[in-house]
This record gives sequence, C-alpha cells and structure tokens, in this order.
Amino acid sequence: MPKNLKQLSHTPLRLTGGHRLCPGCGEPIVVRQVLMATDDPVIAASCTGCLEVSTTIFPYTAWNIPWIHIAFENAAATIAGIEAMYKAHKARAAKGTPLPDYIDPDADYKFVAFAGDGGTYDIGFQSLSGATERGHQFLYVCLNNEAYMNTGIQRSSATPMGGHTTTSPAGSVIPGKQQHQKDLTACMAAHDMPYVAQSIPGRWRDLTRKAEKAFAIDGPTFINVLTPCPLGWRLAPEMTPEISQLAADTCMWPLYEVEDGQWKLTYKPKEKKPIEEYLEPQGRFRHLFRDEKGAEMRQKMQEWADYKWNQLLERCGEQ
Repeated sequence: MPKNLKQLSHTPLRLTGGHRLCPGCGEPIVVRQVLMATDDPVIAASCTGCLEVSTTIFPYTAWNIPWIHIAFENAAATIAGIEAMYKAHKARAAKGTPLPDYIDPDADYKFVAFAGDGGTYDIGFQSLSGATERGHQFLYVCLNNEAYMNTGIQRSSATPMGGHTTTSPAGSVIPGKQQHQKDLTACMAAHDMPYVAQSIPGRWRDLTRKAEKAFAIDGPTFINVLTPCPLGWRLAPEMTPEISQLAADTCMWPLYEVEDGQWKLTYKPKEKKPIEEYLEPQGRFRHLFRDEKGAEMRQKMQEWADYKWNQLLERCGEQ
C-alpha cells in the first residue's frame, strides 16, 4: 500500500534545510518527496547542476545519506557502478567472503541518481541509455527545469518551443526557441524498462506513489519530473506547485506511467485548459503575448500539445 501523508511525514529527513537553492525551487521539493518513498537505506548520485552546487558548499552538505557528485555526463554510469559494486560484494558474501563494514548485511540498499534536463536530455543521455540497457537496478530522476539553469539559463532540448533563454533569446526576429522539446520519457519507455513515469511536485501523492513503485522494482526505472525554476521561468517563487499543476491541466506536461510496456494515465484533467493559462504567468513566455508573431507561436504550441496529448491517450487506450 502507498504511504499516506502521515506516514510520509515520519520518514527521516534525507535532504535537510540550510541548502542554498533558490526560494521556490522545485528541486528540493521533488528530491525530498522521492527520498520519502522508501524506508530502505539509499545511496544517491548527482551530476553537476543546481542541486549539486547548492547542497554541498564545502565544507557543508545538506545530504543525510551517502552521496556522490560526478561529472555532468555520467550520473547514470556512476550510480550503475555503485550498484554493481554492491552486488559483487553480496555475491562474494554468499560464498563466504565477509562484507565490508560499511555494508549492512540485513539491509536492502536502494540506488538513485538525480540530474537536471541538461545532464539527462542532452549531455548524459548516452550514459543513461547504456546503464538502462545493461539492466542495472537503480532509479533515475530527471529534475526537468527545461534549461541549463546552473550555468545561466541556456536552452536545452527540454526547453519548450517559444521559451526565452540566453541562447534562444526572444527578439524582433526570433520569438524564443524554434523547436519543440524532446519527448524523453517516451524515449526511455522505448528502452523497454520495467517502469517509466512523468510527474510534478504539485501532486505529492502522484510523485511519491511512483517513486515507491520505482524503488520496489527489480531493474532500471526512470521518473521525469517537471521542476519549475522561478529564476529561469521568471515566475513568483510561491507559484511552483500551482504552475506545475497548470502544466498538467493544460496537458503541456501529462502525468502517466509505463509499467512493463503498459501505458497508463495517472491524472486526466476534468477540463483540459488552454495552454495560455500555463504560459501567461511565466516571464519566459511574455513575448508571446505582445504581437501577431507571438500569437502564431502560441497556436503552434497549442497544436503540438493537442497532438502529443491525443497520442498519449491512444497509447493509454483512452481514445
């Protein structure tokens, strides 16, 4: 049975306060919710990014679990290597070799990697694909704030069409990014992983339930979480849960899971809202409401959101 809110509130705090992530940042919300989803000991890896630089400012750390920082491109390879080392020690122990002192013989260790969209959609995709194909047992969580926020808000392949970033600036010639974002969750489902999902920080029950499933499954699992960035999205910090919910209600970021190849919606809005309700509060899309060129871009974005939503409904048997 999934944990209820009272049970989650009694889970040991594995990411403490005192870190230096921005007010309203979605990343610590997501990380805490994910780490609440298991009572087993957890080993975590993080590649370079906002989460890493803001939670481990030397000589301090906000992590209450074993944690390793690695390069931008190899979060999945590193957590897979740690998992392989653990399995090797367990195999030797079964033949009589004592376990190292740092491994509890009665514990069932879980392994999780946290990385941003830059370190997942782009730079780290080869590492993630390889670790998945090899069948390592770990959960990979993409903290998707839709740009390279840590290095100055540059576009990534997760940045939506029309988004203003420092490398896709909105001006008189180009109204923001010209391409649609990559559908990475579908890419991971195409790896025939046992479990893949999308979620948001604004629906804690959806996210913690999916993390519980992912931790319990034997094999590689992946959760892509939309993680609002008030600085990069030019958004009021207190709007983080609300804007993530609007992403789901407009179907710009649908909530679903793929378990053993079976696609299933986990949230279906009673009334699908127009994408303008999601775009308008965000400064990164402000230019799309100024002139006819912006209106044309919004229309393209709405058509794409409708197309992807209908595609998802068909995959989930909801059509």
